[in-house]
Amino acid sequence: MQFETYPDRELMQLQLANILAGELAETLRREGKATLAVPGGTTPGPVFDTLSGVDLDWGNVAVVLTDERWVEETSDRSNTRLLRERLLRGKAAAAHLIPMYHPGPSIPEDGVEILEAGLAPHLPISVLLLGMGADMHTASLFPGADRLEEALSATQRLILPMRAEGAGEPRVTLTAPVLRAAVRVHVMITGAEKRAAIERAASLSPEQAPIRAVLDMAVVHWAE
Repeated sequence: MQFETYPDRELMQLQLANILAGELAETLRREGKATLAVPGGTTPGPVFDTLSGVDLDWGNVAVVLTDERWVEETSDRSNTRLLRERLLRGKAAAAHLIPMYHPGPSIPEDGVEILEAGLAPHLPISVLLLGMGADMHTASLFPGADRLEEALSATQRLILPMRAEGAGEPRVTLTAPVLRAAVRVHVMITGAEKRAAIERAASLSPEQAPIRAVLDMAVVHWAE
């Protein structure tokens, strides 16, 4: 992995937003369209704030979450809600959101095929931003999760339901093959604990440390 260290979080967030915008712009010039995949949670919020004001051809950008909790968008646990509030506004409001939640089915198993049909035309991912937990999970690929082995394998599935002890609600996640097929991969982490975790992950298997599945092609951005 390529490791980039920043003197503080604010600078990292600003520079990372500029990097993502530049890579999207390059893809748009070359291909006329681009797909951006991003994590949920509050850590990437400042990156989203900056990106939302960047002058890009957002109408030809598809945005998808790397994973989502199986909750209504009105829930404060919804990553989709956060994405609409922080990224899909301003200039970026013109982007096309690829759903990672379907309001009909009560369990994710019944909604995955619908989600996959919406995602497939927008693959491969042009620019992928990931986060990582202290347990070395990324997206909703959690150590010990019920379908982790399937999600890490050479599966033809694009999205899988996932349940894990540390996950809270049932979730859906992009599978490792989808993440690994991304043209550009970035991982953003903060704090000494996560730096130690990602360094440890480099010597573990993806089953032990799911972030390991993408480290070989990733640029890791870190600030204390």
